[in-house]
Amino acid sequence: MRSLSRKSSRIVLVAGMLALSACALRDPPDHATLTDDALGPPGKPPAAWQEPGGVAGEILGDWLQTFREPALEALVHEALVQNADLRAASARVEQAQAALDIAAGALWPTVSLLGRAGGKSGSDNTIRGGLISASWELDLWGRLRYAKRASKNDYESARADYVYGRQSLAAMVAKAWFTAAEASEQRQIALEMLHSSEKLGDLAGLTKKIGSGSDLDVALADANLQTYKDSVRQLDLARAQALRALEILAGRYPAGALQASEALPALPPPVAVGVPSQLLERRPDVVAAERRVAAAFDRVGEAKAARLPTVVLGLGVSWINSDLFILKDRDNPKTGFNASAGLPLLTGGRLDAQVELRNAEQRQAVAQYASTGLKAFSEVESALANEASLGDRQGLNERLVEDNAQVRKLSETRYRVGSGDLRDVLNDDLRLAASRTQLVTIRAQRLAQRVNLHLALGGGYGVEEAVGAR
Repeated sequence: MRSLSRKSSRIVLVAGMLALSACALRDPPDHATLTDDALGPPGKPPAAWQEPGGVAGEILGDWLQTFREPALEALVHEALVQNADLRAASARVEQAQAALDIAAGALWPTVSLLGRAGGKSGSDNTIRGGLISASWELDLWGRLRYAKRASKNDYESARADYVYGRQSLAAMVAKAWFTAAEASEQRQIALEMLHSSEKLGDLAGLTKKIGSGSDLDVALADANLQTYKDSVRQLDLARAQALRALEILAGRYPAGALQASEALPALPPPVAVGVPSQLLERRPDVVAAERRVAAAFDRVGEAKAARLPTVVLGLGVSWINSDLFILKDRDNPKTGFNASAGLPLLTGGRLDAQVELRNAEQRQAVAQYASTGLKAFSEVESALANEASLGDRQGLNERLVEDNAQVRKLSETRYRVGSGDLRDVLNDDLRLAASRTQLVTIRAQRLAQRVNLHLALGGGYGVEEAVGAR
C-alpha cells in the first residue's frame, strides 16, 4: 500500500506541474470594444435620444402597474406560468445548463470500476477480481476550458432570451387587452350611430309619404343603416378575436369567454428613458446577442487548441484472488500508471477548416449583435416619435370632438325653436360619433405605443423570476 501511495503522489505531482504550465485563456472582447467594433462610428449611440417624448431618469422597473389594471396584471402573471412558448424557452435554458454541466465535467478525471467473479456451477471455488481505472486529459492548451466557457455563455444567452421572452409576452398581453377594450368602446359608439341612422331612416320614409322626400333618400338612409349594422358586427368579432388572443397567450382554450375591461385606461405620465448607451447593457435581447459573440470567440479558441497535442494520464488499481489455483504473484492490489500523448498529423484539413468555420461564426455573431443593437435603438426612437405624434393628434381630435359637440348642441337648439330640421341634428350626432371613434382609436394606439416603448427600453415589470439557475 505504501508503494501505491508513493506512485499516487508522483502522479499528483506530475499532473500539478503540467496543470501549472497550462496556457491561460484569451478573454473575449469587452462590452466597449465589441460595441466599437460592431457598430463603428456610424452606429455609435448619441448622448441622448433624438426624439422627444420621454423624461430624464432611470428606467422604470415595473411598467405594468402604471396602467392601474389589476385584472390585466393577474392575466400577465397567469400567462407567464401557462404560456406554451415561454415554457419552451424555459426548457431551452435548462438544456443550456445541462450542456454547461457536461462541458464542466470534461475537466475532471474519469474513474471507472470493473468487478468480476466466476467458477464452476455448484462450487465455492471461484475467481474474483476487480479494476479501478482513472484517466485525466490535461487541458494544457485550454480546449476543454474554452468549451466550458462557451457553454457558460450559451447558458447566459439562453437566460437573457428567456427574460426578453417574458417581457415580450407581457407586452403582447397588455396590447391585446387594450385592443379588446378599444373594441368595446367603439362598439358602444357604433350602437349610438346605428340608433341615429335608424331615426334618419324613419324620417326619410315619413318625408316620402308626405311628398317632400324621394326613393333616393330612403335608399341612402337604408344603405347607411346597413353600414352601421355591419360596423357593430365587425366590432363584436374584433373583441371576440382579441379575447381569444388573450386566452391563447394565457394558455387557456380560445373560447372568447375571458372577462376583460370594456374601457381603455388613462395613459400614464411620460416615462424615464435613460440614455442610448445604457440600452445595449440593459435590453435582454442585446445582452443575449453579446453572450453569443463571447461563446463564438471561445469556440474559436477551442478549435485552435484541437490542433495541438493532447496529454492523457492514466492510473489503474487491480486485484485478483482465486480458490482454484495459487497465484504466482501475491502482491495485491497492483497499481499501474501511464501517460499518453497524441498529435494530429494528417486530418485532411479538417481541423483547419474547423477553425475557419468558428471564425466565420464569430463574425456572424458580431454582425448579428450590431443588427440587434441598431434594431433596439430604432425601436426606442420610433416609439418616442409615435408617442409624440399621437399626442399631438389626440389633442387635435379632442378639439374636434368638442367642436362637433358644440355644433350638435346648436343644431338641437335650432330644432327646438323651430328653425332647424331634426335630420340636421341626427347628422350632427353621426358626425360627433365619428370623431369620438377616431379619438378612441388614437387613445388605444397611444397605450400600445407606451407598451412598445417600455419593451424597447428593456424595462421590467416586477416579476423577473430566475429560471433554470443552479
